Amino acid sequence: MSINKQEKNEEKTENRSKRKSSKKKIIILYIVLPTLILIAAALLYGFHLYSKVEKTVEESYEDVGRENETSDLREEPVDPMEDNVSMLIIGVDDSENRGYEEQSRSDTLIVATFNKQQKDIKLLSIPRDSYVFVPEVGYNTKINHAHFYGGPKAAIETVEEFLNIPIDYFVRLNFEAFIEVIDSIGGIHYNVPFEIHEMDSNDKKDTIHLLPGYQKINGEEALALARTRKYDSDIERGKRQQEIIKTVLKESASTSTVFKLGDIIEAVGDNMTTNLAFDEMKTFSTYGLNTNLSISTINLEGNGGFMEDGLWYFVADEQDRHDIEVELKDHLGLKDNSKIEDDIRQIQKLY
Repeated sequence: MSINKQEKNEEKTENRSKRKSSKKKIIILYIVLPTLILIAAALLYGFHLYSKVEKTVEESYEDVGRENETSDLREEPVDPMEDNVSMLIIGVDDSENRGYEEQSRSDTLIVATFNKQQKDIKLLSIPRDSYVFVPEVGYNTKINHAHFYGGPKAAIETVEEFLNIPIDYFVRLNFEAFIEVIDSIGGIHYNVPFEIHEMDSNDKKDTIHLLPGYQKINGEEALALARTRKYDSDIERGKRQQEIIKTVLKESASTSTVFKLGDIIEAVGDNMTTNLAFDEMKTFSTYGLNTNLSISTINLEGNGGFMEDGLWYFVADEQDRHDIEVELKDHLGLKDNSKIEDDIRQIQKLY
């Protein structure tokens, strides 16, 4: 009897071991395996996005037409991995309704400077009606005409002439990109300052109606809010555009939008041109990955009025323009030679 009891005990022990082994297999099957699948899927998704971005950037690339793609205000080419750089963001309305095609005026001009050491960004909004010298045509006119006369190159040269700082890169986006990017991340939360009745991107009047207050807005609504000029001033319009850009950057960086990146890339792909190569664009991700990223905004002071040609212009205050020039040069780590240049001009006038 004792032998049979021992055999039964051994059999029970063996059965318990088999059950434990079976449970381990179940744990591996239902926990470890799905985890590995998720990791593999994430890696494949990451590779897919990487390839997608690379292809998109390559298809969106456009030379400015400068030697070595370097600003005349730079002594040597810059590397965004190592250097502080600047970028001109050009917003255009090149919709079929306008019929402008490549000869569209710029609706938005924002200068962004990136500082590698401080890991921060400064945004300067330039009013579209600013009275400036346009090198492409050789006379003063509205700054938004520059892009109409000579595309990104003329816009860049005009901004460099106006601010006396180098513009290293440009990104040109049309309204469709603006709308689709915001819709791709599910809209943005924004504090609408006043009630608006505006047309949509297809010029349908009073299609967009927003009440004041903090709320979630879609791409069309954000565009209407960014473009409207009849409720305040061009300066305030520029401030709204800066705040909307900051909001889009913040909400795009959230973890909930990771799997929407493919849609965002597709939205931008067909509606963007840039002189950033793929490797250069990758370096800007260090700013986006910085959880403490600081984005400060700058706006020009000045006055508006009608001139002899009957058009209304914004004329920047020269002292304020100079102060901004110095601030941006400092952010880019450049020497301010404006005082020396002024002295040279004064000496030249004497002879």
